[in-house]
Amino acid sequence: MKALSSDVRLPLYQRLRDQLAEQIANNRWRPGEAIPTEAALSAEYQLSTGTVRKAVDALVNEGILERQQGRGTFIRRPQFQSSLFRFFRFQSASGERRVPESRILSVEPVAAPSAVAQALGLPVDAPVIRIVRVRLLEVKPVLAEEIWLPRSCFQPLLEIDLSQQGPLLYPIYEETCGQVVAYAEETLTAESVNEVHARLLQVPVNSPVVVIERLARDYAGNPLEWRRSRGHAEHFRYSVEIR
Repeated sequence: MKALSSDVRLPLYQRLRDQLAEQIANNRWRPGEAIPTEAALSAEYQLSTGTVRKAVDALVNEGILERQQGRGTFIRRPQFQSSLFRFFRFQSASGERRVPESRILSVEPVAAPSAVAQALGLPVDAPVIRIVRVRLLEVKPVLAEEIWLPRSCFQPLLEIDLSQQGPLLYPIYEETCGQVVAYAEETLTAESVNEVHARLLQVPVNSPVVVIERLARDYAGNPLEWRRSRGHAEHFRYSVEIR
């Protein structure tokens, strides 16, 4: 029997939900793998099947798990590749939809500025990794990104050449550091671009840019990455369906 380590004031199913989420975050089961059956979890934790089902239901409702008819319950692997392209429409000169290429400009260990520390839940000046990259369309920069990571979780990134690893960072986080991004929160703002980012985007200082802030978390809800993506306002599109 395994003991539940969460707050005893919470209902049993919530304590089990928290325990399972922590184990998923710690890679007991990998994304795409099935978790044990409800009967097996009932035996492991000495809890009723009803309590286990409520805990699993909560994780399914949160998008951490997914049920597959006739197969079982699996760790859901989120899809982030198209996220930015909900907001930006990138087209070639001929009007064809295109995915910009990525170019890593720097990867360096630094002390966390206050805004970064607050976003990642770290003390000010805690060790972090700062990645700067641009996205280009037909050799022209269209997005400039600052990406901040806790160094304690991502130290191996300082020992590889990220520019040789492919355009998607989240698979690299998983394969190199064992850190899986489960979900993210995004906020859209607009600002006048400063000198540094104007140079990266090759636009005049104080030009309008759209900023997407993303805070990515693991399956237990711990912050893993904070990024700010600045894009040309001319590429920005916002659409929502109202019923």
